[in-house]
Amino acid sequence: MSAPRLPFAFARDNQVALDGAVVLIGPDATMNGLREARRAAGMPLTPETLNADAFQAALARLYDAAGERDSSPEVAFDLEETARVGSTRDLLDDPEDAPVIKLVNQLLRQAVRAQASDLHLEPHEDGLRARMRVDGTMQSVFDRRDVPARRVVSRLKVMSGLDIAETRLPQDGRIALRLGGRAIDVRLSTLPGHHGERVVMRLLDRSAGLMALDRLGLSEADAERLNRLAGLPNGIILSTGPTGSGKTTTLYSLLRLADRHERTILTVEDPVEYDLAGISQTQVNPEIGLSFARGLRSILRQDPDVILVGEIRDGETAQVASEAALTGHLVFSSLHANTALGAIVRLRELGVEGYLIAATLRGVVAQRLVRRLCTSCAKFAAPSPQEAAQFTAQALPVPAQIATAHGCEACDSTGFAGRIGVFDILEIDEALKHAIDTDASEVELRRAAGERPSLMASALSRAALGETSLAEIRRVLGETGT
Repeated sequence: MSAPRLPFAFARDNQVALDGAVVLIGPDATMNGLREARRAAGMPLTPETLNADAFQAALARLYDAAGERDSSPEVAFDLEETARVGSTRDLLDDPEDAPVIKLVNQLLRQAVRAQASDLHLEPHEDGLRARMRVDGTMQSVFDRRDVPARRVVSRLKVMSGLDIAETRLPQDGRIALRLGGRAIDVRLSTLPGHHGERVVMRLLDRSAGLMALDRLGLSEADAERLNRLAGLPNGIILSTGPTGSGKTTTLYSLLRLADRHERTILTVEDPVEYDLAGISQTQVNPEIGLSFARGLRSILRQDPDVILVGEIRDGETAQVASEAALTGHLVFSSLHANTALGAIVRLRELGVEGYLIAATLRGVVAQRLVRRLCTSCAKFAAPSPQEAAQFTAQALPVPAQIATAHGCEACDSTGFAGRIGVFDILEIDEALKHAIDTDASEVELRRAAGERPSLMASALSRAALGETSLAEIRRVLGETGT
């Protein structure tokens, strides 16, 4: 006989939950909830009083665990925001859609538990396929013919306040969820297709907060360089790399290095990924004309010391950011470029004059994310001559052993668990400034920078420590490391 359990919605609203012979009591527990708990249990109960966060965590533990055993689990998600004013129909109230509601919540819960960055729903001729991106790679959730794709999409549109009747145009929305005290922000995008609307959701754990530099995978020397750059009174520090390489995480972590008591820090972002205490954050809104450039111009009138610009996407933003750095502000931003030196060329392409880049650019952080090997199942062996040659080519000592992925139950048979950053941190010295000022090519810039560690060398040093595999490095960096 299973342990007695109150319905999730009742337990949440009345701040009372049953955990075996213990009744968990939240800060806003009701007498009605306590009476129902005693009636449902049918036995003497031991009370345990919890604060709000502990009660939310207990709810997630109790009902999430139940969901693993039950094919029709209670749902541990609930919307923070109610239906929009003027809404005429809410699928929450439609009995026919109860299985769809449950399926959507199961998908979201599974993605959050797997720490997925994205959740994809792809309708096709034979049904609906769901996949999620975990540690940068896509994993299948299901591919079923019996799932009503249109009703699943409509449910998600209702949750995010989109127009369910409009299926011909792309739409963007947002869903605010909470799971066990963790605030989860879901950014939803729909795209019309031949077999229905494709939906991609970006999941952001807003409660995660800033990440310390030592958790990014920085070596001591790299962390020292970043500390030195972030301590400068003015200039631009750029984080570069392809989409999903951790640029924003690095920028947020750099804000840890700014003394908030002595400095005013303002940001303009799209989207605002994490709530940062003591920092004023502005969300870009192109629909009303609030672009990065316009937001940045407005921020400059707010007497800031440190400015974070989510991304330099166009020439206007690049120009304003450079002028801000020239007038005494410290500017952090991200830029799409493959290498640290490539960021200089990219700024030129955006229309920033060489003399202005030379005068304001202080440093560039090029980075990638590689998957970390599962410590439970990684296999170690001596490197082959071809593998040893990769270390020799980067002037690195050949390790006695290197690790390869194997796969076990702990890592879902992937061989990997989590990711770690590999970095190339470029400080702009006088030789480089002169080359930038004279509009030197990337080849000439590389010559001016002299012999220095590359992204590939940084990644291989991680492989030498047994933290990642050579196959994973090739997947992310290719053969040349660019």
